[in-house]
Amino acid sequence: MSFCSICPRQCNIDRQLNKGFCGESDTVRLARAALHFYEEPPISGSNGSGAIFFSGCNLKCVFCQNESIANNNTGIEVSIEKLADIMLDLQSQNAHNINLVTPSHYIYQIKKTLILAKEKGLTIPIVYNSSGYELASSIRELDGLVDIYLPDFKYMDDELAVKYSKAPNYSNYAKETIAEMFRQTGSPSFDDNGLMTKGVIVRHLLLPLAVNNAKNVISYLHDTYEDNIYISIMNQYTPMTDTPSMKSVATLYPELFRKVTKREYNRLLDFVLSLNITNAFFQEGETASDSFIPDFDYTGIL
Repeated sequence: MSFCSICPRQCNIDRQLNKGFCGESDTVRLARAALHFYEEPPISGSNGSGAIFFSGCNLKCVFCQNESIANNNTGIEVSIEKLADIMLDLQSQNAHNINLVTPSHYIYQIKKTLILAKEKGLTIPIVYNSSGYELASSIRELDGLVDIYLPDFKYMDDELAVKYSKAPNYSNYAKETIAEMFRQTGSPSFDDNGLMTKGVIVRHLLLPLAVNNAKNVISYLHDTYEDNIYISIMNQYTPMTDTPSMKSVATLYPELFRKVTKREYNRLLDFVLSLNITNAFFQEGETASDSFIPDFDYTGIL
């Protein structure tokens, strides 16, 4: 953390003294730690996933669903010891796994925490739930500590990546990152209850007017990994029209001020079916809702 180059931003600053693009120092901040039921079925199961929401983010998505924590407005500082105890508490609540949400800028602290928590009795699988805009070299730090990787692959179109997330060269970083994740976990495995115990699920959130971008993402994943990973294809994009960032870009990105249409999503699903992809998750019905966004009220932290 004294010369932070943990992610593609390569800020190279001392996070003990300053904050980089992610907006965070070298001390972990959390916004929520609780059972979460809105992940893919083999992650949430019946008991819920033990989701820990980290403050800060190395992306600046204009459509961010979790803006209050991504933009550093919400969060409580916790020590490595406290974070380990939170993980153990979630395990005691019968969480199926520990789900680290937006953790990329805290990889070194998470590594220390996982080692400590496992020494103290943490046995459930670890899920690393991230944006995909990472360095493969940083992901290697977690080799042997993470069981399930749940990255986004947001963009194959790097013009969109820059336009919407200020993330140049996103696709190449995501490709390298997912390759490292797959190297660590291999093909997916499940327990007798259908819960994932190891593997990679790559998420893609369909955006308005971005079906071609989505097709290119899915084509790449299928051509590269076939059915050795799962692909989660989401239609839940929710225009957060009342948030400060969305208001400020309203005139620049009017296409983002609507939900994905049924026709757009069906076009994408038809394409997926044409590729004979079998290991995929679809969303059915009306899923675009802010009800999927939890309250970042420090549940499980205070």
